[in-house]
Amino acid sequence: MIEPFGNQYIVARPVYSTNAFEENHKKRDRHHKTLLDHLRVCFSCSPQKAKRIVLSLFPIASWLPAYRLKEWLLSDIVSGISTGIVSVLQGLAFALLVTIPPGYGLYAAFFSTIIYLFFGTSKHISAGPFPILSMMVGAATVRLAQNLPGNTGSSNNSTSNSSSLDDYKVMVAASVTVLSGVIQLALGFLRIGFVVIYLSESLISGFTTAAAVHVLVSQLKFIFQLTVPSQEDPCSIFKVLYSVFSQIEKTNIADLVTALIVLLVVSIFKEINQRFKDKLPVPIPIEFIVTVIATGVSYGFDFHRRFNVAVVGKMNPGFEPPNAPNVTVFQETIGDCFAIAMVGFAVAFSVASVYSLKHDYPLDGNQELIALGLSNIVCGAFRGFAGSTALSRSAVQESTGGKTQIAGLISAIVVLIVILAIGFLLEPLQRSVLAALALGNLKGMLMQFAEIRRLWRKDKYDCLIWVTTCIFTIVLGLGLGLAASVAFQLLTIVFRTQFPKCSTLANIGRSNIYKNKKDYYDMYELKGVKIFRCPSPIYFANIGFFKQKLIDAVGFSPLRILRKRNKALRKIRKLQKQGLLQVTPKGFICTVDTIKDSDEELDNNQIQVLDEPIDTTDLPFQIDWNDQLPLNIEVPKISLHSLILDFSAVSFLDVSSMRGLKSILQEFIRIKVDVYIVGVDDDFIEKLNRYEFFDGEVKTSILFLTIHDAVLHISMKKDYSTSKFKPSQEKDGKIDFTINTNGGLRNREYQD
Repeated sequence: MIEPFGNQYIVARPVYSTNAFEENHKKRDRHHKTLLDHLRVCFSCSPQKAKRIVLSLFPIASWLPAYRLKEWLLSDIVSGISTGIVSVLQGLAFALLVTIPPGYGLYAAFFSTIIYLFFGTSKHISAGPFPILSMMVGAATVRLAQNLPGNTGSSNNSTSNSSSLDDYKVMVAASVTVLSGVIQLALGFLRIGFVVIYLSESLISGFTTAAAVHVLVSQLKFIFQLTVPSQEDPCSIFKVLYSVFSQIEKTNIADLVTALIVLLVVSIFKEINQRFKDKLPVPIPIEFIVTVIATGVSYGFDFHRRFNVAVVGKMNPGFEPPNAPNVTVFQETIGDCFAIAMVGFAVAFSVASVYSLKHDYPLDGNQELIALGLSNIVCGAFRGFAGSTALSRSAVQESTGGKTQIAGLISAIVVLIVILAIGFLLEPLQRSVLAALALGNLKGMLMQFAEIRRLWRKDKYDCLIWVTTCIFTIVLGLGLGLAASVAFQLLTIVFRTQFPKCSTLANIGRSNIYKNKKDYYDMYELKGVKIFRCPSPIYFANIGFFKQKLIDAVGFSPLRILRKRNKALRKIRKLQKQGLLQVTPKGFICTVDTIKDSDEELDNNQIQVLDEPIDTTDLPFQIDWNDQLPLNIEVPKISLHSLILDFSAVSFLDVSSMRGLKSILQEFIRIKVDVYIVGVDDDFIEKLNRYEFFDGEVKTSILFLTIHDAVLHISMKKDYSTSKFKPSQEKDGKIDFTINTNGGLRNREYQD
């Protein structure tokens, strides 16, 4: 019963052990589903289930019939046109990161958006090229292209690359994209989209920041228009920088000046869009404006001929026929493809989650995998490259009033118009302008360096993950860097659980609240009782650490005490059998002064016997191990009589740790220290029973609901033992003796 009293409450209930609680409260029988039950549900069929499956696979069938034509159409058209313009420019710019002709970026922008329209669950993200993924696809493309005969290692402009090399790079990029899509599709159908949880926010932030640095370095050759050999081994970023700065005197001034002007203008207007986003009806389409002006200036002043600048070049109207992927490329890029699939999904799902929370609609992670997988498969079949969603492009679609993926359809139509009709107008556009536009979209990622300070204040481990991921990715490259970063992140989790912050608790304010006794002043610790808390799972890797921390908390090793007592018991038993201890009405008289050391040698040769429980039933007296023993028999004295283990934060035990835990409990029990385990849930207890943890020595009676239940039980037990003691009591005709403090053995019947 709970009685409120102002801002306090009074609880009146029995002291509950787990056994007592189950006796007083009948437990409901629950049926836990087996694998067969799950399979039966999975393969069952009904009209309702069929409809649900169809709607989940084609989300457009759910929201399109409910589309508010009059309210949403105009907003979606405006948003779609704005997003489409950005998609065209980013498609051209990000194709340079893949080291393929810019025109193929339009295919990636078009097909990704169209497929996502039918299969995606987010209403606001803009599917298509993403600079980090483009960089990752480009890394795989460059690595394989280096082995192609006739490759000069240069990827600067179309004049330095043969048509066959470009075709080969397009084929590699498309094959990588298809395999990445297959991986995403398989993960989606297998409903294991949860694997993305292994990419934490800190890891993704550090990885994208490092990838942005790679993008920045990769675009320098277009800004300076230099011939830079492709590099794809660890530390390649430093080799590229060395190659760029060693040729800095060969810089094309026209390209450099144009790129710097474009980058400056784009950065200024992006800042204006960000600061005045609440006042502007739509963001200023600065990329489109700059591109139109730069294209007109380049064409009007004939920059290509006069200053020898690199331009987009020939843009073939229409689509190329679909192309089958190369299986050999699959075999050589499986690791890259898996990394691309995971990073693409992680970025898209993270951005989609932000907008789904903001606009309050559900998001299906597995369906997102399916949508992205199909987008990449179709995109790769039509010679595009892997996509996800660009943060800036999705922000444009949402901020300009986009309500649904109809805005994505409009943006795809804009891209389609460029592909089919007006793409030739972009042929005079300088590649350095596209490089500057790509760098202009990296500001948000590069600003993530400020995360280091915030993470350092909040969580040192997350900060370490961020810094390590960034360094690994910059030094080792995108693929190896991501793999090493995931491994390091998992190691930090293992480290945190392997070395948990165990603590000793004490009562605060004489209430039922127990806290770390190092943290507060008004603490009360019951004499002879230790409360030990472990805040993590206990498994094979940390059971040794747990045992050592427990020994440090109680101040002694129970196994050492047990062995010392068994050694002492053997000596006392030997003296008693040899008649060297004589019984008198007032106690015992020992007729020897010393014991030979050979007894110690005998004990050491039978060390396992010393680990057995202490048995004094064959002696006509009892031994108080905390009193002084006769002769030179020395046993460490302990004041601890009860140990409470708070396992409320222990979520699981494995077989190895269960065996180790039972051994520790047995050692304490054998030296007459009562052990109690508190705070465990029913599943934990069920697992202990299943592994036959309890026996005649370690009993289920050690389990209690809370720390306070165990403390009250100990208090009542000690008070009861004291009141029950009668000095004249005898059992089975034996005289009950204890060792007194002056070294003799005295009968309790004669003690005052």
